[in-house]
Amino acid sequence: MQWMTVFKTESIGAWRNYKLIWVPLVFILLGIMDPLSTYYLPQILESVGGLPEGATIEIPTPPPADVFMMSIGQFNMIGIAVLVLMSMGTIANERKSGIAELILVKPVRYGTYVTAKWASIVVLSLLSMMAGILGSWYYVNLLFGELSFELIGAAAGFYGLWIIFVITVTIFMNTLVKTPGLAAFLSIATLVAMFILSMILAHIIEWNPSLLTSYLGDMLQTGSIPDNLWGTAVVTILLITALLISASYILKHKELA
Repeated sequence: MQWMTVFKTESIGAWRNYKLIWVPLVFILLGIMDPLSTYYLPQILESVGGLPEGATIEIPTPPPADVFMMSIGQFNMIGIAVLVLMSMGTIANERKSGIAELILVKPVRYGTYVTAKWASIVVLSLLSMMAGILGSWYYVNLLFGELSFELIGAAAGFYGLWIIFVITVTIFMNTLVKTPGLAAFLSIATLVAMFILSMILAHIIEWNPSLLTSYLGDMLQTGSIPDNLWGTAVVTILLITALLISASYILKHKELA
């Protein structure tokens, strides 16, 4: 009952702040932007002008999987930033204002408080991601060729793990600091550091959660799930669990102190 109460309260707050509207719209826009701009690029260049008279523009049509991965790239850049900024004050704001202290003396368990807020943001983020992926898949199929729904479903499932991991890192940072801006900075810095490590040490750290996206590209190209993708998914789930447990432990000891 306590968990559901916190979850519903957080969900109602997301509705009142219009997050349930604008976050999915952002992901839909990001999902359809690359398929449309790539397909209509010759017409866009011609309308801009500046080409010699009689010149023609011939751009090779990219494979459907490549175009879909362009949308995933947009999610990784802009979408992740949106999710971090959306969730940076989930717990930090309430700790800073003293609301968290009032809630936690009722008593509400620290694990209940952390996981309910985390789950509310995860649900919103996954719904937004799915809306963006479906938008991208529709226009890729319409303009570039067929991508099977089964492959897209698998891609959405694995990429959803990366989204959950990002939200978990942000929630964890919310329990470390009381300033939302600092929580966002630490979250983005952690994710950037993981990307850099995955580029430099990809041959050593093959199951880095930030490699999920690159393995998705391999899956869409070959039509089968690589072994490294399964291993990375398992490691990501374990890290998510460890971060949630750590967040509850840190929050408890900080508030008791």
